[in-house]
Amino acid sequence: MTDATLPGGQTRATTTGGLLYRLVWKWHFLASLYVLPFMLMLSLTGGIYLFKPQIENWLYADAFYVTPAEDALPYEAQIDAVRAEAGITRLRGVTNYDDPTRSTRIEFNDADKVRSYAWVNPYSGEVLKIAARDEMAMRLLRKFHGELLLGKFGTKFVEAAAHWSVVMFITGIFLWWPRGERTLAKAVSLPKGKGRAWWRETHLFTGLLATVLIVPILITGLPWTDVWGGGLSYVQEQTGTKSKSLRFGGKTPGSTSSEGGTIALSQVFEIAKAEGLVAPYETRPPKNEKAAFWLRSAHVDRNQQTELIIDQYSGAVLKRHDFGDNPGVARAVSYGISFHQGELYGWLNLAQNVIASLLGVVLSVSGFVAWWKRRPAGSLGVPAAPEAALSSGMILLIIGLAILFPLMGGTLILALVLDWLIFRRLGWFRASRA
Repeated sequence: MTDATLPGGQTRATTTGGLLYRLVWKWHFLASLYVLPFMLMLSLTGGIYLFKPQIENWLYADAFYVTPAEDALPYEAQIDAVRAEAGITRLRGVTNYDDPTRSTRIEFNDADKVRSYAWVNPYSGEVLKIAARDEMAMRLLRKFHGELLLGKFGTKFVEAAAHWSVVMFITGIFLWWPRGERTLAKAVSLPKGKGRAWWRETHLFTGLLATVLIVPILITGLPWTDVWGGGLSYVQEQTGTKSKSLRFGGKTPGSTSSEGGTIALSQVFEIAKAEGLVAPYETRPPKNEKAAFWLRSAHVDRNQQTELIIDQYSGAVLKRHDFGDNPGVARAVSYGISFHQGELYGWLNLAQNVIASLLGVVLSVSGFVAWWKRRPAGSLGVPAAPEAALSSGMILLIIGLAILFPLMGGTLILALVLDWLIFRRLGWFRASRA
């Protein structure tokens, strides 16, 4: 099959699919102008974040780990040590790892009301490290991954890229599909050739593998997003399928009145053990005399993440919530998040997501290089495509995708309006003509 360049940067190899092929290729190309930079960023940051525990254990080893001794200080004394050093305007929580080599983590708002973490040596009471939560390395990486460090404004751009990525993969599979002289055996074989042909084949081959591994990661990340995730949350609320977690309050029982004082935190953790919860234990103290302790297992296995409401005076378990008590939809969403973070089924899930991240990088780079080598000098190299009206089937597909992925639909309408008002007049995003 020859690979001679035609007007608009087309090749005879790619025009064998006919007019529909060229139209889909143009959509794929235009979508990639927006998606590929984000895919490269998401693949790199997401791939690094998969190793958050290992990276933090290395970065903060001096704060996370201690030399065991015989007796640990009361948690209240450890909290007082943090209060003396940084000031505590609000105590948010205490985490006990039930490991003699681990420090105690205390979450609080400092004297300036900055949400922070402190790590305390439970044997000596020494405050090993204090850090603002949002300034920790992996927290910053996560925020960049999800919102470009731009808050609600930035997260819309990332979410739009995720929506359009699905479109790019759908159109990419269509372009990869064997046709003409390109047999199935050639389509699934390792890239061959030299120069632009090799980069193009690499892009096609990587795209096939990436579709299988990356699309599930994209889908399971959507519940975290503002628009799609917000819509899902609304549907869950209306259908009664939202998580029944006790973590953020709601209808949880309060403590009974008592003449005694609040039980010690050590007793709270002993109650968690007696109830069969798996460490680490994360608890939040009662906010007032009528409130209760909230405690959960912070284990990586979602099925182990039981929550308890504990009376602050008597130590009675007022309410228990196991992961299995959640509706099926809520459990599915939670499992999806666990999969997205490479935690659902151990090292295999982690390895799978690492491969997906590498594929995302290769896909982005190969797509860019293939385009750079194909484009005519001084031109964007938009693929030539017919200006014919879309078929009813294609229109229904676009409408369906726009409903399923609202930001894709909204940005498509915006792009069409801008094209009609500005881009056509400036000649942007049009195929070059010989």
